[in-house]
Amino acid sequence: MSPLDLLAEVIGPKNLLRDADDIAPYAMDWRGTWRGQPLAVARPGTTAEVAEVVRRCGAAGLGIVPAGGRTGLCGAAVPAGNGPPSIVLSLERLNRIRQVDARDFSLVAEAGCVVQAVQQAAAEAGRLLPIQWGAQGTAQVGGMLSTNAGGIRTLRWGNARELVLGLEVVLPDGRVLDDLRRVRKDNSGYALRHLFIGAEGTLGVITAAALRLVPPLRRVESAFVAVPGPEAALSLYNRLMESGAELVAFELCARLCLEMAARHGVGLRMPLPLEAPWYVMLEIAAAHPSVPLREMLEEALGAALESGEALDAAIAESEAQRAMIWKIREDYPDCARRDTPAVNTDTAVPVSAVPEFVNTAERALKARWPEGRMAAIGHAGDGNIHLSLHAPEGWPGDRAAWVERAAGMEALVNAIAVSLGGSFSAEHGIGQSKRHAMATHKNPVALELMRGIKGALDPEGRMNPGKVLP
Repeated sequence: MSPLDLLAEVIGPKNLLRDADDIAPYAMDWRGTWRGQPLAVARPGTTAEVAEVVRRCGAAGLGIVPAGGRTGLCGAAVPAGNGPPSIVLSLERLNRIRQVDARDFSLVAEAGCVVQAVQQAAAEAGRLLPIQWGAQGTAQVGGMLSTNAGGIRTLRWGNARELVLGLEVVLPDGRVLDDLRRVRKDNSGYALRHLFIGAEGTLGVITAAALRLVPPLRRVESAFVAVPGPEAALSLYNRLMESGAELVAFELCARLCLEMAARHGVGLRMPLPLEAPWYVMLEIAAAHPSVPLREMLEEALGAALESGEALDAAIAESEAQRAMIWKIREDYPDCARRDTPAVNTDTAVPVSAVPEFVNTAERALKARWPEGRMAAIGHAGDGNIHLSLHAPEGWPGDRAAWVERAAGMEALVNAIAVSLGGSFSAEHGIGQSKRHAMATHKNPVALELMRGIKGALDPEGRMNPGKVLP
């Protein structure tokens, strides 16, 4: 039997996709930037089937590319174009929520569960899975953890890593690491789960996770605020952090980003006229309905307007208005794709360095590409700012032409972030697209340790080959 026939024997012929049309969606990333043709797509339905598929791929010398909802932006879930013969291992059929324990504030979900479905299961139990970002209706738990996804609530609850109590992982040799215990304290040696969170499938395949839940938000207030610049936004952030309210989201947006959203979005309504150079979207919340959030927010914004930190402000007066504020933020990436071509970055700096980072990058980009348009949007409350350089309006070429014209933009922005004590990869991972940045900016000792871990767990280099490590 051929290696693929041996895989079909494990998971059933209908769950081993071999037809070119069936494989096509798994051979290209969400942006259409990274492409790689797998030999087949395996869709196991249980952890035992995942383990057996991994074992048989090992015996056949095949590479394994784990895939979830495939909403990643760095090409991690697509076979490397020049890599070894590989299959895509899709976890989409591992979509069961195994346990919800409201009294323990925890939940166990398989890797193929859509994040939004897990959030709904938590809500039905009177609990909250607090991570939130635009792709949560498509992204899956395994991908969320393998990339250590962030989002708009990171400043309060941290990245995905902070919500994990335990993992179930299929190792490169087919053994299963069962570490799904839901204890909060466990000092019995190395915290092995943290090796696999953020590893992008290069060390093993996450098949299930025990996730930490929090109390639901009984009171929420959101606002859309015009500010004169990033420095004023930072002052507003500090004011809100000291207000006594629980700040759960604080997004900084350049006017250009909102203009793109207004131009290309469907049904989007801006809460304020787009007359200021910068805007902030923010949210405060409380687990108890009696907390006077509205008064806290009005007092903070009133002081900000008086001091000049804010130029204008609109507080959501209904759930529909609150939802609109965050729909603008969530729809922006797709709106930006519909505008002129762009080169994108995913950087983070200390929160206090956000104004210096944005201002330094803006000057450097304007000096080198005066025709370009800098879009800046991101989670200023945790220092993660996404800078993009868009082609000018009326750009006559295609995306490839602009990428060639703006060559060096990403490296320039990365260098500025790192010089300020930041990172060249904040929440999107490394995948294929940032391996060059790893080689340039990652601490050599850290790289040596990472290679050692990779060699110990995956000596044959079969797990997601061509990803993460330079």
